[in-house]
Amino acid sequence: MEYSENLTGIKINVQAVDITIGDEVKDTIRKSISRLTRFYDRIEWADVYLEDKKEKTTEQKQVSIRLGVPGNDPFASDYGDNFHALLTSVEEKLQRQLEKL
Repeated sequence: MEYSENLTGIKINVQAVDITIGDEVKDTIRKSISRLTRFYDRIEWADVYLEDKKEKTTEQKQVSIRLGVPGNDPFASDYGDNFHALLTSVEEKLQRQLEKL
């Protein structure tokens, strides 16, 4: 499943591999990106990658986000069992990177 949307001037591209994500996950993605703009207001785009590897027994879900900013693009990724928790974790990692810009 792939979808794109524009959130206050930031193009969000979501790629969910072999899964369909619900409105709750989409909403969590929007909120995470919105919160990150408080730390850096020149974010142009966000690539969000979600994957659920059913063959793995633990930490089967993966979330990765790359932000398009002038200069080097911040990137963070995490593995676990809950997309909402992973999005929060990745958001915190990106926040620390944005604070250094």
